[in-house]
This record gives sequence, structure tokens and C-alpha cells, in this order.
Amino acid sequence: MTSRLSQIASHLVPESLNHHHHHPAGAKTGIKSDDDVVICCAVRTAITRGFKGGFKDTVPEDLLAEVLIAVRERTKIDPSLVEDICVGNVLQPSGGATTSRMAALYAGYPVETSCYTVNRQCASGLQAVVNIANAIEAGLIEIGIGAGVESMTMGYGPSAMAAKSSEKIPRGSQDAADCQLSMGVTSENVARDFGIDRKAQDEFAALSFQRAALAQKEGRFKDEIVPVRTFIKTTKNSKDSNSSKEDDEGQMKPVTISQDDGIRDGVTFESLSKIRPAFANDGSTTAGNASQISDGAAAVLLMRRRTAKRLGMPIIGKYITSVVRGVSPRVMGIGPAVAIPAVCKKAAIEIKDVDLFELNEAFASQTVYTIKTCGLDTNKVNVNGGALAIGHPLGCTGARQIATLMNELKRRKERIGVVTMCMATGMGAAAIFENEQV
Repeated sequence: MTSRLSQIASHLVPESLNHHHHHPAGAKTGIKSDDDVVICCAVRTAITRGFKGGFKDTVPEDLLAEVLIAVRERTKIDPSLVEDICVGNVLQPSGGATTSRMAALYAGYPVETSCYTVNRQCASGLQAVVNIANAIEAGLIEIGIGAGVESMTMGYGPSAMAAKSSEKIPRGSQDAADCQLSMGVTSENVARDFGIDRKAQDEFAALSFQRAALAQKEGRFKDEIVPVRTFIKTTKNSKDSNSSKEDDEGQMKPVTISQDDGIRDGVTFESLSKIRPAFANDGSTTAGNASQISDGAAAVLLMRRRTAKRLGMPIIGKYITSVVRGVSPRVMGIGPAVAIPAVCKKAAIEIKDVDLFELNEAFASQTVYTIKTCGLDTNKVNVNGGALAIGHPLGCTGARQIATLMNELKRRKERIGVVTMCMATGMGAAAIFENEQV
């Protein structure tokens, strides 16, 4: 009876005094509940260079199938328990809906396991994971996989616009017109508007390359990467005029790809400062301080904590919360600077409480801007390098960042991590995860 009275009394307290006002609903950091949405597995392929790297001849659904198989094999989960799979993808025809379903069926998930794709530009892989987490939180499903895949080699066209598009919309709205700007131009806008000079961009890019090279040398990515057996077309030998037709077109050679091949050792501020600007003669964005065009896939298995306990699944961490915020399309790169404070507020934590940030390095300009604006400690941001060195396969990146984040939080025995990125057309996304492998 007393508890019933205190319950009624708490409803009479003005909203401003009610503690729920300060602690938003949903998962809390530092408190375990059977209702938490937990991560049982987070894996990725290597990230390889578009048009040149190890996956240049591998179609995206083959990459996706590999990470879906790895989730099953690493956790020993009965695939028939996985109710839904959401796949982030940006460039595939029709969003890769058909090929992603085919990949799931090939990977051993039954016809009853549903599958769909989502395109939130560069946040697609993160959005896929958040969509599954939301479905679990809402009680729609118990178990699901959020994944991401992109072959920029296969899907990289000159424009994200259809052959025929509206004339009145861009005429009627400058912001709408700015959605069609090339990403490089938006990077130049950020650099110019907010005074991020070439030196700051190249210094940060050099740091990203150096951190990634060290991490790779020390084998820090090994646990999160699923080795992929595939084929690579060797370049044709034009000298030998007697070569058969097949030789002439290059041979398909079997390879196993298990390392990010965009990472280069020995990149320095000096070597980067020699590269010419790519988008404006007097610009500061170059091929060295912009993210690489890449291919890769990643997948994250999620379920309620009580379900994971019942099934004896490994629990590597939990999903806390996420936000997406819009910004002006002409400076789309500033998105994370708006999303990071918003997501921390939603989780009732301070920015300084975050142990590690996986901040997608679309461009050094916007990464440096975000670090400055949010007052981030550089020693907590992309400690193993980021997209400048590793690459940015659009639809895969958000899920890839989760695999890298959970792996590194475990290695450092740290707790709170944020995955964040900007996206084309002007948005920022951020999500908070808590490591439980301490």
C-alpha cells in the first residue's frame, strides 16, 4: 500500500522535480537490466581500396554473406532464432534489397528470417543497427542483425541523383539545391567557414595514417576482421601477344583477404602537404586528407539481455541510445558536432564521460572541426586511425565502427564509446555503446 501511495505521490510532483526528467527512459550506462539491448557479436571484413584493393572483383552480397556467416559461426546461434536482418547500403541498385536477402539465405538463415535494407547515406550501417535495437526495444522482435555493406568499386557513379530530377525544388530552396553539392565542395565550405587550415587537416590526416599503421602492425584489428576467401582479377599481360583470350582479360586468382589495404605506413605531414587540392585550386581538401573510396561489410548481432542469458550467448556490450540531427547541407560535415552533445544529453552523461570516439573521418576538415567544437580529447578519438587511413565504404562504415569500437574498448578495459558520422545532404548521427568485457 505504501509503495502504491508513493507511486501516486510521484505523479503529483511537478515535472521539473521528477527525476525521470533528468534520466531519459531507455538503457542507462552502468546499470544492467534484463531489458537491455545487448551486442553478442560485432564483426567486419577487411576494408579494401576501391578499384585497386583486395575486393575490387568481389560483389557486395558476397562480402555481406561472409559477415553473416561469421556471426553465426562465432556465436553458434541457431540462425532460425534471428527474426530480422537490416542492412545499410547506399550505392547498390534498388538499395541492395534483393541481393541482401539472397546473401542472408546463402549464409544459412532460413526463409523465415526477414531482411531489408536502409539508406541513411554515410550513417546507413549505424542506422541498420539502431533500427534492429529499436525493434527489440519496442518488443517487435527478440533477436536481429544490423549490418552494412558497400562495394564502391561496383557502385560508384558520378551522381547520387536520378537521370531525371526536379527543376523546381532546387530553384525554390537553396538548401535543397545544396544537397546536390559534391562532398568535396562541402568540405571546402567547412574549412573556409570555420577557419580549418590546410596544416591542421594534413596534421590530423598524418596522425590517422600513423595510428592505423601501428594498430595494424600490432594486430589490433585481428579479432574484429573476418578473413574472406575470394578472387582477384590479375591485370592482363599486354606484352605477350600469344596469350589466350582468358589470359588477355586477366586471370581470376584465389586470395584470402584479412587486412585493411588502404592503410599505408610512413605517411607523414610532409608527404601529405605535397598533394594538390582536389576540389578548388586554392582549396585545402586533398586526396590525402579525405576518406578513401572503399569496399567492405560488417554485421552486429543484437538481442535482449534476458534472451542472451537464456541462450548462453556472449555479451560484449550494450546499446544505450542514438540521435540524428540535421545541419545545413552546404556544410554537411559539421553533423557530428551537433549529434555528439545531443546523444550525450539523451543518455544523461557528459562528453567527458566518453572513453572512446569512433568519429568517421569523411574529411579531415570536418573531423578537426568536430574535435574543436565539442572539445574532444584527441587521445580518445579514432585511436586506431579512421576513414582517412582505413577507408569509408559508405553503407558499411557505421557497423564497421561498432566492431572496431567494441574491440578497442575491450582491449583498453574502458566502458563508454560513441560512434558518430556526418552524412551527405547535411546530417549528423551519433550512438552510445557500453562495453561489458571489462
